[in-house]
Amino acid sequence: MTAGKLTTLENRAIAHGLNVSDGHPRMPLTRGQRAIVAELGDLFDEAAKRPFHEIEQEAQRAFLHGLGQHGAPVGGERLLSCYSSSVAMDIVARTLAERTGSVALIHPTFDNIPDLLLARGLDLVPVAERRFEEGLADLPPEVGAVFVTTPNNPTGWVLGSGPLERLASWCAETGRILAMDTCFRGQDVRAQYDTYRILDDSGAEWVVIEDTGKLWPMLELKAGFLAWGERTELEIAEAFDDVLLSVSPLVLLLITRLARDASDGGYAELARLLEGNRRALGEITGPAGLVMKEPDSRISVAQLELPESCGTATEFYIRLLEHNVHVLPCEAFHWARNSDGGRDVRVALARAPEEVRAAATALAEVSARTRADERR
Repeated sequence: MTAGKLTTLENRAIAHGLNVSDGHPRMPLTRGQRAIVAELGDLFDEAAKRPFHEIEQEAQRAFLHGLGQHGAPVGGERLLSCYSSSVAMDIVARTLAERTGSVALIHPTFDNIPDLLLARGLDLVPVAERRFEEGLADLPPEVGAVFVTTPNNPTGWVLGSGPLERLASWCAETGRILAMDTCFRGQDVRAQYDTYRILDDSGAEWVVIEDTGKLWPMLELKAGFLAWGERTELEIAEAFDDVLLSVSPLVLLLITRLARDASDGGYAELARLLEGNRRALGEITGPAGLVMKEPDSRISVAQLELPESCGTATEFYIRLLEHNVHVLPCEAFHWARNSDGGRDVRVALARAPEEVRAAATALAEVSARTRADERR
């Protein structure tokens, strides 16, 4: 049994209770971010006056260059702004389905990615993270595209530059499309090498999805960016035009200001917050038998492995709800084999430290009580 789709559980957490469920940033604003929010009236006036494409290119450049992506096609026709990364994901899924019937997809990953691909009629082949580093020569010939998430959610795994070079070259040699979801890139400097330069040099057909929505607590004011290569023959622009006209220029101006603030120390401040919350989570839950699965992860979520006495992740999740605490059971991340995540829960870290500590205390108490009940 699983608890349901992950986004459904996240929506439930937003409604009430202590929410360490979704990976969206919900910590207090920094001083620099608060100053930017105070400019919203002026930004609105600026957005109404300046040409949209000028505002859009400025935002794309500030965000992507601030993350080391100097090879991104800013200023051309191969980089589009979407309401969210999920909108970009659906556009990619639609265009992939027009080209192939089968996609090799990273396993585990957030379940809306396989759901969107499946909804477009694609067959999915699960691929473990390490195999993207070791090689995919044994993929069935009917697989026409490879989809990788890096940094990956929920594990924090990052595909390094060397493995990406080999993967992209292999895709070019075999005529497969390489699709990448890099939505957590801003949280891990190990993912901030110039992906676009490597992809262009490989000769592969490629598409990349970026996201601003995992970095700043802006009440869902965000954008996703969708880029593709010169050799990529997917009908992305046409599919985009069927979905939306443009994102808000006000949001893009906000992204420009936030990206500049982030490059001027904001990313380091975020990293310190996540590191401190991860450490506190481990220190509080460890004595109760919960194990931090990827202690070297740097993204805004952490996986905890439950003691066997706690039952399945979904059963533990339900017991936590009695304490009005929301995490995510990890079965659904393992979209091909739910049982692989049957003893793991995911905790969001982009929160105020006191919220993470309160959630960690509840996790520890429920685990300890369950173990005590078993001994009786």
